[in-house]
Amino acid sequence: MSARMFGYWSSVLFAASFALAQQPAVSTFPTGAPAQADADEQELAGALQDANNSTVDVIRVLEEYIKKHPQTARRNEIDRVLAKAAIDNHDDRRTVLYGEKVLALTADDIPVLDRVPYSLLALGGRENAAKALGYAQSLEKIITGMSPPAGSAAAQRQEERDRALSRALLYESRAETTLGDHAAAERLAAKAFSTYPSEQAAHEWSDVLGRLGRDEDALTHLADAFAIVDPHSTDPDHSADRRSLAELYLKVHSSEQGLGDLILAAYDRTSAQLEERRKRLKNLDPNYLVTEPMQLTLTGLDGNRLALSSLKGKVLVLDFWATWCVPCRTQHPMYETVKQRFKDRTDVVFLAIDTDEDRQSVAPFLDSQNWSHAVYFEDGLQRLMQVTSIPTTVLFDKRGRIWSRMDGFLPDRFVDQLTERIQSALKEPADQ
Repeated sequence: MSARMFGYWSSVLFAASFALAQQPAVSTFPTGAPAQADADEQELAGALQDANNSTVDVIRVLEEYIKKHPQTARRNEIDRVLAKAAIDNHDDRRTVLYGEKVLALTADDIPVLDRVPYSLLALGGRENAAKALGYAQSLEKIITGMSPPAGSAAAQRQEERDRALSRALLYESRAETTLGDHAAAERLAAKAFSTYPSEQAAHEWSDVLGRLGRDEDALTHLADAFAIVDPHSTDPDHSADRRSLAELYLKVHSSEQGLGDLILAAYDRTSAQLEERRKRLKNLDPNYLVTEPMQLTLTGLDGNRLALSSLKGKVLVLDFWATWCVPCRTQHPMYETVKQRFKDRTDVVFLAIDTDEDRQSVAPFLDSQNWSHAVYFEDGLQRLMQVTSIPTTVLFDKRGRIWSRMDGFLPDRFVDQLTERIQSALKEPADQ
């Protein structure tokens, strides 16, 4: 199977390996040999530190360790680290070896479940295909059983789910092909493309149709594969698609006349499909694919939405805070003082931007503090503006440009500093 066939979710290896390396030397080994257990733990920690952030070395030292200590109480943790290191190294044999051990204990480990069927199919054979089919069906069941994403970044999470579901369906399709059920493989490939229109899905669908002898349909979907701009494919893949497209078209039509029209039709068709998908995700999250702060739409505590672009022409003051932030409580009355200084100005707008993950806690907090409920959730603004500490105050001038940023505050100077910066921003014209 081509290595370009499917993408896969990146796995975080070193969090797990560091956790092992940094564990205090408190024995979790069977009782009866505490001194030896502590020595074994120290040996494991030292070996992981010597691996020096290399997944290749992590695999080597951990395999040496379990060979020396086959009964280690850390075996399940070590298998998990080895599985994720193998995934990172594109090591199909070890991905299957250790990934199946992980899934035997944690059947819903999605990153591992997403890669094991790929590796089984890459290794080949009917037995591996049958196992891959089972794992892929499990992945499909988990993803389709998830609750619909909501809140901040809902569209991004839906995008990730759709891509993962499409991969699961493609794994199933490839497995059915190996097992000889080409009709089932074609249905699954078609469903994968419908779930997430991608170059990989279109190409796989075309391949299955070719095996069924449906060359004209195969040609249509190979043109789709060529037309889709897929960030997960590579230029050599695209060149190969172009050659395959020309060869198949020549086979079906005996010449290349009309090939350009076929490609243009595929471009129009797939562009419409991708645009429809973008619209659906945009309805789920108006901030989907937004890259500029002033293009964001924020959700208020009352559920109403505010497009920041509607505030251009005004000086905008954003106060990033959270219910758990003690300094924010100290800053709040100072912030209110500044607001009072500009209460008669219609060209100055103050927005309180809450950054809590638990949005349900915000309204009770505001009630307990007797603060205004005129609050908006950050809805991706915090990430986009790289706000890594709070309180943070950001000013935009009338043209929507960042005019000033205050990370934290000086209690004895904050009121005057913020006042001066707002007055400075007001002097700038709304249009240049």
